[in-house]
Amino acid sequence: MILGFDPGRDKCGIALINDQREILYHQVVDSQEAISTINTLFQKYHPELLVMGNQTTSQTWKQQLESQLTTSIPIVMVDERNSTREAGDRYWEMYPPQGLTRFIPLSLRIPPRPLDDIVAILLIERYCSR
Repeated sequence: MILGFDPGRDKCGIALINDQREILYHQVVDSQEAISTINTLFQKYHPELLVMGNQTTSQTWKQQLESQLTTSIPIVMVDERNSTREAGDRYWEMYPPQGLTRFIPLSLRIPPRPLDDIVAILLIERYCSR
């Protein structure tokens, strides 16, 4: 089981995927709640690895995770370039448009919510693909 983490200044994406690549959890959380949410997921699911993006504030977040997590776990940094654009496409795969939105070209659709949790899913997939 792998926990994905897309760190950010104001909000973070968190996702959890099991060995069969099923998404067990994905959520966008306030940055101040991220570590407590991750600790709760550790207690419930016991992931073996934490994969996180390597861009915005990642080094600071890695240090915080290493010092504040209740469980010691390997943390692997993954390249997150272009992940937000890719997450937009994935959003529409996961949540197909309804009504008239179906007729708007994919390149013009704007997801109605932050995509940080979907980025966390993509980070896990990138880790597993390498």
